[in-house]
Amino acid sequence: MQIAGNIVDVVGLKIYKGILNIENGLIMSIKHTDNVPDQYIIPGFVDAHIHIESSMMLPAEFARQAVVYGTVACVCDPHEIANVCGVAGIDYMIENGKKAPLKFYFGAPSCVPATPFDSAGAELDAGEVDKLLSRDDIHFLAEMMNYPGVIEKDEQVHLKLAAARRHRKPADGHAPELTGDGLKAYAGAGISTDHECMTIAEAEAKIALGMKVQIREGSAAKNFDDLLPLLSRYRDQIMFCSDDKHPDDLMKNGHIDALARRAVAAGYNPVDVLRICSYVPVKHYNLNVGLIQEGDAADFVITDNLKDFTILETYIGGQKVAEKHKPLFARYTQTELLNNFKAEKISVEQIKVKPSGEMLKVIQVDDGQLFTHSRLVKPLITNNNVISDTTNDALKLVVYNRYRPSEPAVGFITNIGLKRGALASTVSHDSHNIVAVGTSDEEIVSAINHIIDSKGGILACHKEEVCLLPLPVGGLMSNLPGEEIADIYEKADAMVKRMGSTLKAPFMTVAFMSLIVIPRLKLSDQGLFDGHTYSFTNLMV
Repeated sequence: MQIAGNIVDVVGLKIYKGILNIENGLIMSIKHTDNVPDQYIIPGFVDAHIHIESSMMLPAEFARQAVVYGTVACVCDPHEIANVCGVAGIDYMIENGKKAPLKFYFGAPSCVPATPFDSAGAELDAGEVDKLLSRDDIHFLAEMMNYPGVIEKDEQVHLKLAAARRHRKPADGHAPELTGDGLKAYAGAGISTDHECMTIAEAEAKIALGMKVQIREGSAAKNFDDLLPLLSRYRDQIMFCSDDKHPDDLMKNGHIDALARRAVAAGYNPVDVLRICSYVPVKHYNLNVGLIQEGDAADFVITDNLKDFTILETYIGGQKVAEKHKPLFARYTQTELLNNFKAEKISVEQIKVKPSGEMLKVIQVDDGQLFTHSRLVKPLITNNNVISDTTNDALKLVVYNRYRPSEPAVGFITNIGLKRGALASTVSHDSHNIVAVGTSDEEIVSAINHIIDSKGGILACHKEEVCLLPLPVGGLMSNLPGEEIADIYEKADAMVKRMGSTLKAPFMTVAFMSLIVIPRLKLSDQGLFDGHTYSFTNLMV
């Protein structure tokens, strides 16, 4: 097979006219010639850090939706399914990913559970992580969120990092707002990336210590615009990633191609941008992904120009896998489902909050950010119960352990904006317990109990109206076609917005309200947590 066009060489940093000669999935030779079609052959896009579970699709289905945008590989942290189902969940993702041509590179989750301050469905100690890293199908140590453990020399944390070094596999980071000596200790432990930077100064401090910065643009956390100026000075220390991508966002707005388009529109050199989208992650993670060099795997994309990046065709291993925005390989139907769900239904009595102070600590959300703030408000009290205050937008938030019998944890949150009804989800990072927020105790309990009936999913409800997307795989993913998942998700999202929320991605935002490794105020299934002091805190003062 031969493919001709203007070849973008991200290794030699040049563009030239040529013909690719492809045999057995490899680029056997490249012939320079002036007689080529008016099209560009570019390296396929690589997502340098993603949790496939957040797409609510299984890997093979995600592949069908991503290849049409020129994605040929994803560096995947199966942290979410591992927190639910342990090693069995990781194996499930790897095996499902093999049913599609897109190249999935999975890592060994480093924080299962993420912290000792929330309850997960599994635990991976240093011995389990070492076994995972010894495998050929595990390519890196996934994000080390326990940065206090790194700094304070926690034995288990450092055994995991030592295992990554011993197996010669990179260690990913997660260190929001970490500075000074703490950051030096973190980078000095061998952690080589970070995707949590919010400012140029934070990113440059990490780059100065030898770390690579993954500029993130997901469905909830969006740092691309703030960090884009890094491209002018740090081309080879930058990667692009989505981290978490909801199904409707992927299908409507694209993938890494959208970031390349925005970077070029901002004035950056297309060859440099494409190097960031391919060469940097390929080299950093030692991926078997071609870069349009002789002897490489024939992984590339054909586009009509280097501005709009309209994806005409996508090739992986010499196979055309997408053309004109259509995947060209059959859908794989997953019949075996994996889950871990033992929660029992709750009552209104279980989420009542007796007043214990004059002021209420409320989690303040900023749209598009995972960081939160702590705000003090006067509580609304009825019958000796602190309730949701829709007038002042201080709504009751509940996190309920789905793995073992327990009492629900209760907090309050602002900027969700609901005026009626409730939403609930088993997508709640990182332990994926049930999270719910609503305008009354009755609506919250109704939402939670509907989720329990379905053994996982995302749901919006108001009185008798219920919109549910069941997620039977780990309470995280559906085995439906991607288009159906996106359609139901959009309907649930639209219902939440009709109920008053002005957030761009309300389900994704609420999913991160139990992620206590990102400051400042969050709610785990064990209670209200202050990410700055790294300790539990009182709900009222």
